[in-house]
Order: sequence, then structure tokens, then C-alpha cells
Amino acid sequence: MNNQLYPLTFTPIFKDYPWGGRKLGEILGRAIPAGIVAESWEIAAHPNGSSTVSNGPLAGLTLPQVQEKLGLALVGSRNEAALAAGKFPLLIKFLDANQWLSVQVHPNDAYALAHGGDWGKTEMWVFVHTEPGSEVIFGFKPGVTRASFAQAVAEGKTSELLHHLPVKTGDVVFVPAGAIHALGPGGLIAEIQQNSDVTYRIDDWGRPRPLHIPQALDVLDFNLIEPQSFQPTVLLDDEGLLVEQIGQSPYFETERLTMPEGNRFFGLCDGETFELWCVLQGKITLEWDGEPLELSAVNWALLPADLGEFEVTTEEDSVLLRVFVPEEAE
Repeated sequence: MNNQLYPLTFTPIFKDYPWGGRKLGEILGRAIPAGIVAESWEIAAHPNGSSTVSNGPLAGLTLPQVQEKLGLALVGSRNEAALAAGKFPLLIKFLDANQWLSVQVHPNDAYALAHGGDWGKTEMWVFVHTEPGSEVIFGFKPGVTRASFAQAVAEGKTSELLHHLPVKTGDVVFVPAGAIHALGPGGLIAEIQQNSDVTYRIDDWGRPRPLHIPQALDVLDFNLIEPQSFQPTVLLDDEGLLVEQIGQSPYFETERLTMPEGNRFFGLCDGETFELWCVLQGKITLEWDGEPLELSAVNWALLPADLGEFEVTTEEDSVLLRVFVPEEAE
């Protein structure tokens, strides 16, 4: 057995963007730095932040260093192109919106690579906690065109053209590249996204940060009219075990597992893709051909593509996220 192939946990990276708060500590129970904490980058391998392995023989190495050492054994054959580019496919975060995030849009791969060398950014939000009245901006109201929106931006009247979507704990919002969006106050989310940090700001609510209006107008999808929360697809509902597909794209697929105490899930990392597991609620033991890993809320683990068979057992009633790269990804 390769002693460098095992379920990996990481030390997160905290970001102090001005819209953040303290909920990562108050709600998630995290030990966080003093002051504003907006984001926790849980599994990250990006020039703007790379998380560090916190367990086992690889402890102390960054995720890019682990990828360089393990190669396809870590990421799997579905991610050969990403490996060749020296990139880990995904970036995982928690976000605490104490104020409105900027009204923004992310480009697709073609535009982002042509204008800066990073990937595009398709992402999804899983609402871990919301406060009464929580909402997001997501898409346009009917009738908005590029010309009418450009005029509204110039006149400072964009708000009346944007679709506001109420959200509650447990909701999922899938945000494709090109979607105008903003996370609103009171939302605490788990975010799964392409490994990119490209954001074009359209309105930052008066904060003194750069805006990117020409780029945003290039990439905005004006056909995204009043989109709604993502509706889960039930994959399995059997004696208390509920498995739902809550996100699907060429870049990642996400499942949510609701499992009673003592329930088991049998999996296999067969060399095609890594898997990312998060305990949103409860506690699990992950067994494989090595030392078992105990994981409790709210934490993530990365299972290397060549890990082999594994088994997840719930030590108490639990809600889990499972993320992997689907077959159709390039």
C-alpha cells in the first residue's frame, strides 16, 4: 500500500473581504482569526491561496505540492488535462455574507483564458445557515437587454433590473458562468466551484474596489431570466438514507446524503476521479485500506483517485456532501 495515498484533511485559509462577519466561528464552531472573516478556503490550490495537508505523512505540504508528488493517483484520469496544466480542478469554500457581496459575474473558460490565463468559474452554493429574510441576486428580470443594462449601469440604476431570490437553510443555488449574482446578508454557504478566482464586479455598493464593467458586459448571460433555486433529484430513498443530486455540470457533480446514525455508504475511488466529502451535520468514520478517518461537522476530506474501496459509517444522524468530477469533463 502506498502510504501517501490516504484521505486528506486540510488547514483552511481565511480571507478578510469587507463583506464578511463572524459566523464561521459562531455558527460553524470554527477557530477563526480576530476581525472580519469572509471566506474559508477549505480545499484550495490557487495562486491566491493553497491549503495545507493537516494529517498523515503528507502533513505540511500544500495541495499543489501533493498534486505534483502524486499526479494522476490524486486527481484521476478524468482530470488529466488539469494535471497537465498544473491545476487542481476544484476550489471549495465556506462564505459568510454579513453584508451584500458585490453584484458580479464570472466568465466562461474561453473568455477567462483569453483575458488573463485563469479558468472560468461555474459555482454552486449550499446554504448551511440563513437568517429571516435572506435573499440573493440571481439573474435578470424579464426584458433586460445588453443595451438597457449598460444604460442602467451608467445611470446607477441597475438594482431595478435584477432578480431577487429568497433563500433558506438547505437551499441550493447553481450559478453558471455568465450569471449575474450576489450573495445577500445572512447567508452562510458551502461553495463548490471551478478552481478560479476571476470575478467581474458590476456594483460594489459604494465600497472603494475596482469595477469591471466592460468585461462584465462581454460575458453576461441576458437569457438568464428569474432563475430559481436548484431542485434536487432523488437518487436513492431507502430506510432513512436519502441521496440527492444537488449540482451537475461538466466540471463537478454534487450529491447530498442524509444518513441516520449507524448507516453505511460503500464507495470506490477507481482511478478516474478524486472525491471530496464534507460533513455538514453529524459525525462519520471513513474506513479504507488504512487507518480510519473520523470526520465531524463542519469539515472536508479529499479522497485520492487511487484510494480504492472505502466505507462511510455515520456515528450519529448526519448530512454529507459528496463532490466528484463527472465522466464528460475534459
